[in-house]
Amino acid sequence: MICISLRNVSKIFKENSNVIKVLDNINIDVEYGEFVSFIGPSGSGKSTLLNLIAGLDSPTEGEIFIGSQNISNLSMEEQTVFRRRNVGIVYQNFNLMDIFDIRSNITFPLEVDGTEPDEEYITNICKILKIDRCLYAMPNQLSGGEQQRVAIARALSVKPEILLADEITGNLDTKSGLDVLALLKRMNEEFGQTVIMVTHNLEFAQIADRIIKIEDGKVAEI
Repeated sequence: MICISLRNVSKIFKENSNVIKVLDNINIDVEYGEFVSFIGPSGSGKSTLLNLIAGLDSPTEGEIFIGSQNISNLSMEEQTVFRRRNVGIVYQNFNLMDIFDIRSNITFPLEVDGTEPDEEYITNICKILKIDRCLYAMPNQLSGGEQQRVAIARALSVKPEILLADEITGNLDTKSGLDVLALLKRMNEEFGQTVIMVTHNLEFAQIADRIIKIEDGKVAEI
């Protein structure tokens, strides 16, 4: 079954008199539970594509479906609620809140939504991600790899159908990056989340079930 469907999606940015077509007629389908890597050089449009799937931006042309929901037709407020309940996002920068301990960082999205955390589930993902022994530490007491695992746990805390990862190894050394990706793959397999990962690193991309190459705003290879 199709989880994510992009139909004739284009994105145009206007800067003064300049018109920049960042994405050009993208058509992609991603199945439930699939792990897909978007790979391409800087400026190819892959991060813009991820932001459109996340509902952080809207396409200039075309439609994006998450399941049966056409997110292109949602208002900004509706997109925010839909994203909060259905999509987890992990960035290159960990974006942890320094004033909260690790557990509070992980459960913060649930608190924003007024939802009680599933304690058994939270405990399980923290064990898998190997952060269960540092839940009451502060972010600055953790290594970069550990902080990235916390960011993944936070994204997964709402049990999203979709997990989006944008260059999540960018601030990590090669070993830590590979460790984080192996854990991400394990989460995909154990909990069945659909994962889309943006990277420029072909070695890292190969952990996915499928690689989609983006060049100059177009799908160059699937």
